[in-house]
Amino acid sequence: MIIFYSKKGCPWCDDARTYMVDKGLEFEEKEVRSNQDFYDEMVQISGQSKAPTFVIDGNVLADASAEELEQYLQAK
Repeated sequence: MIIFYSKKGCPWCDDARTYMVDKGLEFEEKEVRSNQDFYDEMVQISGQSKAPTFVIDGNVLADASAEELEQYLQAK
């Protein structure tokens, strides 16, 4: 499962969400603007504050686009 840290109103997050839904990928979305715990978790895990950020099998893709996510998944 993919953990997806997002920010409401972020066009890159919207693109990533659309990509994952279109591909039928299982993901858990954690919106960080409305939840301080999710924000703190994202910063602790990734070392930065930008979204979208993904955690896949323990690997962190920080501030990654839908295209970067796709490339990562294809390389697995």
